[in-house]
Amino acid sequence: MAASLRLWRLKPSRILRGPVASGFSSGATAGSGQQPQLEKLTSTRQLDGIRHIILNNPKKRNALSLSMLKCLRDDILHDIESKALRVIIISAEGPVFSAGHDLKELSSEQDTKHHIEVFETCAEVMTLLQKLPVPVIAKVNGLATAAGCQLVASCDIAVASEKSRFATPGVKVGLFCSTPAVAVGRALSRKVALEMLFTGEPISAHDALLHGLISRVVPEDKLEEETMNIARKICETSRSVVALGKATFYKQMALDLDAAYRMTSRVMVDNLTLKDGQEGIEAFIQKRKPTWSHSVNTACK
Repeated sequence: MAASLRLWRLKPSRILRGPVASGFSSGATAGSGQQPQLEKLTSTRQLDGIRHIILNNPKKRNALSLSMLKCLRDDILHDIESKALRVIIISAEGPVFSAGHDLKELSSEQDTKHHIEVFETCAEVMTLLQKLPVPVIAKVNGLATAAGCQLVASCDIAVASEKSRFATPGVKVGLFCSTPAVAVGRALSRKVALEMLFTGEPISAHDALLHGLISRVVPEDKLEEETMNIARKICETSRSVVALGKATFYKQMALDLDAAYRMTSRVMVDNLTLKDGQEGIEAFIQKRKPTWSHSVNTACK
């Protein structure tokens, strides 16, 4: 297999195995080793290739505590290599998408070791979203602040209701949003991101769309429909082609222009060798609907 066809593949040790089913358990164990069961702070379901992960701790404003981050990570990675999984949608219960980290957890009552684990786990989850072989959509219906805003910025696509708001307010409580700034600063222009970071003031969904933090704003009663429309369109494509394309997109963003074109030109050639690369072209020529294999194997000549 050509090197570019391996761009998106996750390390096997980081993948949780097991059948995908509606309501699979967060905190599932990997392999034969037993781990303590996590407090269940998310709910999940999967149907027709679409996995829904719902942040489900509205009493705590869906704070990204260490337990919530671990639940989210496990739900994301569950059977991630299955061809049945085509797209992930992350949403939340209650009026707040996520208020960011749990400040009580970051108080002096916890030691530095715990604080390090919180931020390292958060960074792992945020970077993981862009390394997955399937697209991740944030469905936002409410307030997303600090690490919650970071989560939205880290997803591949974000659809928000008109009432949604976004902020990085850490500066107001003496804890600058340095880690959220990584994702927010890559999604927004520098001056817009810094204004959010320096003032802590929220921006509207329409301003978030204008500046590139989200991809679509819709009326609240259309949020589910519009998000599902995007997810279903993704499900109509080849998983293996999307996986290759997603990995390539993020890799080329870190390269200079010439290097990006050299790398993506090689990927285009490798894409042509995929079974689904050839199937799509043949289907177009023959004026029929393609039958995707979702395989990473190359076409036989």
